[in-house]
Amino acid sequence: MVSLAGCKKYLDVNDDPNRPIDVKESLMLPPIQMLISQNISASGDGNLSVVLQQYLQVMALNQVAPNFGTYQMYNIDMDGDWNNVYVRTLNNLNLLKIKAAANGNFNYGAIAKILTAYTLGYATDAWGDLPYTQAFLGVTQPTPKYDSQQQIYVQIQALLDDGIADIAKNANIKPGSDDYIYAGDMAKWRKLAYTLKARYYMHLSKAPGNTASAQAQLALAALTNGMQSNDDDAKIAFSGAAGAENPWQQNFLPGTTFVLANTFVDAFTTRNDPRLSKMVKPAKQTGLYTGRQIGLDEIGSLEAYSIPADFYAGANANNYLVNYTEALFIKAEATLVVSGFAAAQPFYQDGIKQHMNKVGVSTTDMDTYIASRGTLSSTNALRLIMEEKSVSNFLNAENYTDWRRTGFPALSKVKNALSEIPRRVLYPNTEITANPQPQQKVKITDRLWWDVN
Repeated sequence: MVSLAGCKKYLDVNDDPNRPIDVKESLMLPPIQMLISQNISASGDGNLSVVLQQYLQVMALNQVAPNFGTYQMYNIDMDGDWNNVYVRTLNNLNLLKIKAAANGNFNYGAIAKILTAYTLGYATDAWGDLPYTQAFLGVTQPTPKYDSQQQIYVQIQALLDDGIADIAKNANIKPGSDDYIYAGDMAKWRKLAYTLKARYYMHLSKAPGNTASAQAQLALAALTNGMQSNDDDAKIAFSGAAGAENPWQQNFLPGTTFVLANTFVDAFTTRNDPRLSKMVKPAKQTGLYTGRQIGLDEIGSLEAYSIPADFYAGANANNYLVNYTEALFIKAEATLVVSGFAAAQPFYQDGIKQHMNKVGVSTTDMDTYIASRGTLSSTNALRLIMEEKSVSNFLNAENYTDWRRTGFPALSKVKNALSEIPRRVLYPNTEITANPQPQQKVKITDRLWWDVN
């Protein structure tokens, strides 16, 4: 595991997409992975990931309403995130893919394709239709048309298949310390690709033209080659030194006014969940586990509220991009669809166990908790699987997709809400100005193509 020397200090390997700089693959990969960790997974200088955590009532701003948490959004709010996704990340991944193909460095090409699929998935699940097939043609196509979300999902699966095929070519040159995620372990990259295939298959379980059974069977087939243990987690380590802090630690610094929301914190108490102290810090002022209610009309004391514990948001914490436990809960959900709740039970319980092992819960507390949650049934199985998946995927944008797909964890709109709970985010003002498209007229309550729950 490689520990990063910097968190917010990254290099754009190509500032001008029309005049690319000739940079070796080993110098391109690290800043791209840094960008994904900082600006895709954790918002960085954008807003998207932290906005989604507010929609999920996991994070709250210690500010008076209205704000993101009460569903206030303007197109300009997404300008930085669109730039992060396209200019900084997808554009540079495309350059890495082209460079690797030209040099026959198939392992670098595989990583570029897998990370492109990951980033495209993040983007389409927020915005829906996106420019992709015409997106990287420079001045020859300054106003690329949008591909439908259905087409984007086809591209995602093709990218993952191509990445897996590139790994199978067994090229001699592999990344080493320049690969912050797996240090060049291509077997783990292959497992990640198959796990992502399963993720994106399940996203379409209710999409027009698909059936839950068919998508679940595809997901289960992919998972036979997917992640097998917590050691397979796709994560980036941070040393915690000045300038090398975990980005979620930065997101909860006092200047942001972010704290944890009461919906998230109180659920641990309701479940009598032993992970409470592992995942949540007690409020400095009271020593109690207290989240802030979203939508309040007054500002409270920051020290009266909880923030995440050090496992996820310490300065030297790992930033988890894709977790093995996600694979287990996907397997539980897919098995529920194909074979019923009794068959899903072992995978559901293993997901809980693996997450509790990861955060340091004792075996006794683990067994007590699992027993208290009871067994899956026809009436509770999906709810329990998704509730536990959301805990194990803490601070992950995937939870917002799962809530829209399944309705779990159950949420009610917040105090002083300006609308119903959003189903998407707005297209950015910069894109509307530079590349007008009919899709850009959407509202945050409009549903994506696959969102028919």
